[in-house]
Amino acid sequence: MSTHTVLGKEVQMPVRIRLAHAFMATYSVPAAAAQRLLEYSGLEILRLPGGRAMCTLVFVDYVDGDLGPYNEFGVSFMVRHHTAGPASTLGDLRALSTGGAGVFIHRLPVDGEFTLAAGRGIWGFPKEIADFDARHEGSMRRGVLQQNGQLIVDLTVRPGLAVPQRRKGSSFDAYSHIDGVTRCTQWQMEPSGMRARPGGAELSLGEHAWADELRSLGLPKHALMASTVDRLAMTFQDATPI
Repeated sequence: MSTHTVLGKEVQMPVRIRLAHAFMATYSVPAAAAQRLLEYSGLEILRLPGGRAMCTLVFVDYVDGDLGPYNEFGVSFMVRHHTAGPASTLGDLRALSTGGAGVFIHRLPVDGEFTLAAGRGIWGFPKEIADFDARHEGSMRRGVLQQNGQLIVDLTVRPGLAVPQRRKGSSFDAYSHIDGVTRCTQWQMEPSGMRARPGGAELSLGEHAWADELRSLGLPKHALMASTVDRLAMTFQDATPI
């Protein structure tokens, strides 16, 4: 079991999140545009039929975990696993359905200094400080993210139908890239109280440079899917440079 020192405090691996709340919207975007955006990582976007790719925007409220309470917003893309064979649409679809794909974390602003230092130092996650106004309860879930007084996103999600809970959680490899290094982290999730629906999201983009990135993908538009998670537990292993 490894140990990391973050701002004078020891963090033992794996890092466990015992309770979090989340809501998210997933969009179909042009694969070529998504690939250009994450070219710096050396990874390949997961390509779906019609030259499309999957981009997810997510707000998370970390209530009880080893890094303390904080808010987080993520912009992520489904990517081909770095050990995958030659690219093919059929192979990418199979990887998506069997959990063999990866999740690349392109943006990950937070509102806590300790999680900022831990995220960057332990896993290479691209965490930056931003300002949050997020509501994770009620008939409408809404998150507003700003940085330096500039609006980035304003996302509203309407909860859908209950999703049956799996007996076992889901495991993904999460990819990150900062300081010229791409890393892979095993990420285990155990969601409960999950609801989902086609569409179900309203997105407004601000004047921030990150909002312009999302516009370059054709957003805002109708989401493929919106989801809410009332109770989410997670486990993060050590990162491995690739």
